[in-house]
Amino acid sequence: MRLTQTQLDAFDREGYLFFPGLFKPDEVKTLTDEVPALYARREAFNVREKDSDAVRTNFAAHLYSEPFARLARHPRMVLPVQQLFDDEPLYMHQFKVNGKMAFEGDVWQWHQDYGTWKNDDWMPTERAMNVAIFLDDVNEFNGPLMFIPGSHKKGGIDAQHDLTTTSYPLWTVDNELIAALVERAGGKQGGIVSPKGPAGSMILFHSCLVHASTSNLSPWNRVSVYLSLCAVSNHIQRFKRPEFIAHRDFTPIDCLPDDCLRERCPVDLPWKDGMPASALVTSAEHVKEAA
Repeated sequence: MRLTQTQLDAFDREGYLFFPGLFKPDEVKTLTDEVPALYARREAFNVREKDSDAVRTNFAAHLYSEPFARLARHPRMVLPVQQLFDDEPLYMHQFKVNGKMAFEGDVWQWHQDYGTWKNDDWMPTERAMNVAIFLDDVNEFNGPLMFIPGSHKKGGIDAQHDLTTTSYPLWTVDNELIAALVERAGGKQGGIVSPKGPAGSMILFHSCLVHASTSNLSPWNRVSVYLSLCAVSNHIQRFKRPEFIAHRDFTPIDCLPDDCLRERCPVDLPWKDGMPASALVTSAEHVKEAA
């Protein structure tokens, strides 16, 4: 999947691209059928909501779930990012299945993903990006993502480490700057946008694009998968966070065929028998010789 010049220009201007219904229902079903078993596991890689047992984020499913391992190598998700990075090899920095569950899904505060990757993982530059796929229909009621168009042009923003609002710590952007960025992007006429669409829709967005989502008070789940892809030359420099959150294998991703969610392509599942103890080992020191 190659982006057109029009799409490249739009991404440069807005900081994101939206592809409604890019994955077909049978492809999505391959993934959604796997989610209940993932969320049922009582493992460190399932972070639950602050005040309920609902899963907020499932990490690293591509290391122990065959369908998600295939998605992690899907050309529709990997190749557009590689194109934006001048075809440089990519590795998987993070893999999440975010579960904004009906009635229980909590907020994600305004933030840049690069803020966390820079402060926690010492990722050198913003040469990393997110690709998200909806596993449920996303509407205005079930906590859709909100973007401030063009906010990626601000570059990395100084952020505050919010350890209390939700069960997952986040480097967040203060309200005064959010208001200024929204006004600059158009205020009430487009200063905040929220891509919505059917299950199988995909969003590609810049690591410095400021974004957030509200709580889900609706009766409809809003589960999404996020691939955080980073240029191999830009790999993280310390392992402060467990490996299931910030990966330490910088091997370039080899894409599978485009029909890999329909056909059972062979994939490696290094954690299929359980997460290794080494995945919980952390270090606050600079990584001199990365793997």
